[in-house]
Formats: sequence, structure tokens, C-alpha cells
Amino acid sequence: MTTTFPDISLSTERLVLRPLDEDDVPALTEMMNDELVAAWTDAPQPFTEENARTWITEYAPGERTAGRGLHLAVAEFLTQRLVGLVQLTATNWQVRATELSYVVAPWARGEGYASEAALATAQWLFAEQKFERIELRTAADNTAAQQVAQKIGCISEGVLRNACIARTRTDEGWIDIRTDYIVWSLLPEDLEGVSEELADTGGFTSFSHWN
Repeated sequence: MTTTFPDISLSTERLVLRPLDEDDVPALTEMMNDELVAAWTDAPQPFTEENARTWITEYAPGERTAGRGLHLAVAEFLTQRLVGLVQLTATNWQVRATELSYVVAPWARGEGYASEAALATAQWLFAEQKFERIELRTAADNTAAQQVAQKIGCISEGVLRNACIARTRTDEGWIDIRTDYIVWSLLPEDLEGVSEELADTGGFTSFSHWN
């Protein structure tokens, strides 16, 4: 039984999803220091270039080879500029399930990139890796993340009360705040018609190939 993800690259009409590279250090550092990213992730603040380099060269490869997950840079196809991340974590190979999350850089918001990247990843997981369940957890106040989950066909399963630690900025710096998680799931059958719906509303096309 396969228990690790391949070293994969995916492409859509507008995006390339690929392994993180050391050339991504400056853009990754800038993205992870954004206020919204800081609020909804557990990335250290301030996020330094050394943090980015360690993530790229040690943490992400280690998670993949250990079978725990996969970290993909999301870059514009034409410019190759880093616009976000897709992460797979808490992977259970026996039940073929994993947790998906996404981050979008401030310079790339409003373009539908998170939905495009998340959908491409889900299609690949179901079609090529034979996964049966993808789970997403969004903080109760993170409406942007919830909209992405809805766009790609996720079903809300309920609320984990007081299970999420988010952050807010004060005069003294960042402080932790507790909030709820909304749990979403995506099954193979949930993707039926999703690509067509998004295309009809000016969204995007699904992934074209992987290698």
C-alpha cells in the first residue's frame, strides 16, 4: 500500500502547483507575514527568511517522505510568481483521507486562485491517489476560507466548539484567541459538476495535467 505522496507538479489553466523551492524564500516570507495569514495560521510571527528556508528544505520534504502530508507552492503559470500554498496534513493512508488547507498571498486575492488550486488538488487526490475523503477546517470567522470550501463542493459537517486558536493584533503584538472550527468534507462524488459550475460563473477550468 502506498504511504507517501509522489513528488508531484499539477497545472491548471492559470496555475502551477509544485514543490516549494529555495527561490520561493523571499515571496514565502512576505506572504506569511501578511496580517490575514498571521491571523488564521500558526506560522511564527514575525516569519523570517530562515523560517521560510527551513520549511522549504527540511519541514516540507520531511512531511512528504514520512507520509504525513504534502506542501505545494501555487504559482501563476505565466509569471511564475508565488501566489499561495496548498497543504495536505494529518493524512491517514488506511482510510485514504487527508486534511487540506490553503493560503493566498495578499497580492493575489480576489482572483479565485485558492478555489482553483484546491479543486485541482482534490481532483488529483481522488483520481490518481484513490483518496476517499478530504477534510477542511475553517475558523468560524474566516469567511474567505469558508467560501472556497463551498465553491469546490465541500459539505459542512458541523462545528468543533472552541477548538481553534486564531490570532489578533493588539498594541502589544499578536495574541491568541479561541474560536470554533467549522468542519467540511469532500468526497469524490461531491466534485461532479463543480468545474463546470465555476466555469459558467467566470471561474476557471480544472487541472489539465500532472507530471
